[in-house]
Amino acid sequence: MRVGAFVLAAQFPGQGHGEALHRAVRAAEAAEAAGLDSVWLAEHHFVPYGVCPSAVTLAALLLGRTERIRVGTAVSVLPTAHPVALGEQAALLHLTSGGRFSLGVGRGGPWVDLEVFGAGLTAYEKDFPESLDLLLRWLREPRVGAEGERFAFREVPVVPRPDDLIGDDGDGTAGPEVVVACTSPATVRLAAERGLPMLLGMHCGDEEKADMVALWRSDALAAGHTPETVARAGHVSAGVAQIADSRTAAEETLVKAMPDWLKQGLDAHVTVDGRRRAMRDPVAYTELLCRLHPVGPPRLAADRLAATAERTGINRFALLAEGSGDLAATEENVRRLGAEVLPLLR
Repeated sequence: MRVGAFVLAAQFPGQGHGEALHRAVRAAEAAEAAGLDSVWLAEHHFVPYGVCPSAVTLAALLLGRTERIRVGTAVSVLPTAHPVALGEQAALLHLTSGGRFSLGVGRGGPWVDLEVFGAGLTAYEKDFPESLDLLLRWLREPRVGAEGERFAFREVPVVPRPDDLIGDDGDGTAGPEVVVACTSPATVRLAAERGLPMLLGMHCGDEEKADMVALWRSDALAAGHTPETVARAGHVSAGVAQIADSRTAAEETLVKAMPDWLKQGLDAHVTVDGRRRAMRDPVAYTELLCRLHPVGPPRLAADRLAATAERTGINRFALLAEGSGDLAATEENVRRLGAEVLPLLR
């Protein structure tokens, strides 16, 4: 089982952008010191829900500051990025970090981001498969051209080549891992057909995640992927972790801090076309997260992670540890996750 940290760079009420980003960096550094497997970085625009606008940029900083831990994006929003530019950045981080970078991509939402970056609503509603396939070709082929509806350009060489990792003794085709955030059956099928592992959100319970994994397996096999490849798929389950001496204390920490952040952050999202959107009740959502995820003493946290792994078949976790909104508390939470929960899982 591989346990990592999920870093949102959340801006809690009363905090500045610099404070949120400083806590994000420190949480990642603490994750390496605590022995966690990975750190996954979120990306948002124009909202205090998360103030990191470029997950690949923050990943570059953290890869330079760490030596062992895997750093991934969760996710880079593909409709507002050019797949070739993102592929170049991913190859650069993969090669210069010794293969420690994972590229998580997703469709994002129908937010005003699409207007600001000139992508348009079609990039969100229709063009994600074309963008994903162009990105994958860039990461796998020596020369790439495009003749799609959204992207069309003459063939150009791929520089730097992501399969040119120094010391790689594989088959010469390896590049950065690509993971797809999945929230709908259509995206699950898209990831399965391409043999790409899924990142499943923290709002999902074990039953829903198990259903998505089963659908992915079925579609991946139907697409011609071997049973061995399907069995090795490294899906990632996002969640929340808060370690305390009692379940009550852990839940109180999150219920005290998270609802105000969630309300402020989620309310700030603006749709590109004025469509209405349903908002979660922030208190009820926090309480749901406490029930679903490793929130409580170390034994309870380990048992919940083990149960999720058994029910879903997923053995990689990205756990939000900054739910208190406090720097010192976040660092201590990450430390306890590594020192007191990981040994119970191993």
